Amino acid sequence: MNLHRTLTAVGRVRKLLLVLVLPAATQAATGQEVLHRARIDIADAASIQRGARVFVNYCLNCHSAQYMRYNRLTDIGLTEQQIRDNLMFTAQKVGDTMTVAMPRAAAKDWFGVAPPDLSVIARARGADWLYTYLRSYYRDDSTATGWNNLLFPNVGMPHVLWELQGRQVLKVVQQPGPHGEAHRTSLVLESPGTLSPREYDALAADLVNYLVFMGEPARVRRVQTGYLVLIALGVLFVFVYLLKKEYWKDVH
Repeated sequence: MNLHRTLTAVGRVRKLLLVLVLPAATQAATGQEVLHRARIDIADAASIQRGARVFVNYCLNCHSAQYMRYNRLTDIGLTEQQIRDNLMFTAQKVGDTMTVAMPRAAAKDWFGVAPPDLSVIARARGADWLYTYLRSYYRDDSTATGWNNLLFPNVGMPHVLWELQGRQVLKVVQQPGPHGEAHRTSLVLESPGTLSPREYDALAADLVNYLVFMGEPARVRRVQTGYLVLIALGVLFVFVYLLKKEYWKDVH
């Protein structure tokens, strides 16, 4: 009986070790890059406005956002006239969704795969992943587009922001380790763009901030409403407690 319990305990420990160790081992085997922390603030309307401008000018040419309407940008402080004058290039009405004119079938023929819709990309990938992705492009003449991505190897999308960031190249450095030489990859800015590295990082953060907002435009209002409801329930609890004491004072 004791032997059976011992074997059962050992089996549970082995399962626990597999749960804890396997994800780390898988990450090391696949060479997954460490994600960079994106400074996201969905309450920063100015940042989301700048991100919307970048999205419309650089992303909306190929990628649609068919679940996002232009008039939802009024939630970040823009007027409908400002939206029409500065952000609407393909739509006719401010209530239209952010779609592209390029047919999906044609896009698949041209690029091999149709560019994905970006309405909820931030909820699917995460803000840190998107921020790291935008900063991880480098020149690679072996690909069809001439670009590759350290986070997303053999990516089909070219680096549309390269004029702003500049050209990065991949450097492989050999370093001595406890089990022999180890290879470490890093990105080096070979040719600067129109923005400094710090300015480009800020632009990437604004774009990601907008993508997070677009995934759930009502998030800020929902959180604010939640706080108000909790405050109202707290005030109501005081009156309910006093009422309870009044009803039960003769019993206790």
